[in-house]
Amino acid sequence: MINTRPLVLITNDDSINAPGLLRLVDCIPAGADVIVAAPSEPRSGQSAALTVGAPLRINEVADYRSARMFTITGTPVDCVKLALEAIVPRKPDLVLAGINHGSNSGCNVVYSGTMGAVIEGCVMGITSCGFSLLHHSLKADFSMCMPFITPMIEKLLADGLPDGICLNVNMPARVIPEGVKVCRAANGFWTDSYRRYEDPLGKPFYWLTGKFVNTEPESTDTDEYWLSKNYISVVPVASDMSARADIEFLARRFDR
Repeated sequence: MINTRPLVLITNDDSINAPGLLRLVDCIPAGADVIVAAPSEPRSGQSAALTVGAPLRINEVADYRSARMFTITGTPVDCVKLALEAIVPRKPDLVLAGINHGSNSGCNVVYSGTMGAVIEGCVMGITSCGFSLLHHSLKADFSMCMPFITPMIEKLLADGLPDGICLNVNMPARVIPEGVKVCRAANGFWTDSYRRYEDPLGKPFYWLTGKFVNTEPESTDTDEYWLSKNYISVVPVASDMSARADIEFLARRFDR
């Protein structure tokens, strides 16, 4: 018998033990099958990294509600790729990542393991979306944004997305969102990214830190702007990163 129930594959970059992962499972509409394939340990900031030159191992753990749960000893992208190869019984209708503990707005999409997994799903031709909450704590309260997530998932299952497009969804913390806005990522960069320390032997070492600087704070069409207004931001992300608008201009410079 052919299974006509939608299949949702979920991963994250905060590990199988992250509360946000289970809250995303809680948001899946009734009637969908769910398989979770998440890193066995935190893998934040892994972007599109793959494990090369080392084995990957899959371990099935206890189900959560009706979702089958697997850990993978790799990156978020490893989780998607290996799940498609060795875990899921058929091609998923939807790949989801999150709910991430921390923001993936602005240029964070470049570094994010959450969005690395989402883009991998998109490359594989699967409707894909990442969810992030602007709160890094493992004790973060997801309850105020969860009522907005289920309708988004329902729309993704019903209507899909344009080819080559996935979604980066960021949600304000500690407030009931005012609404949802589709927008673009704010331009910006990270500054003071590493803090210098010395070990007991007086040798220096460095610890990743820093803060995001929004270089266009007055722009009203960006994710940073709408998040500051307590809206959920939805940024369409293209898996094809070709700068198509500049091809003709650069061809005049370089073509021979």
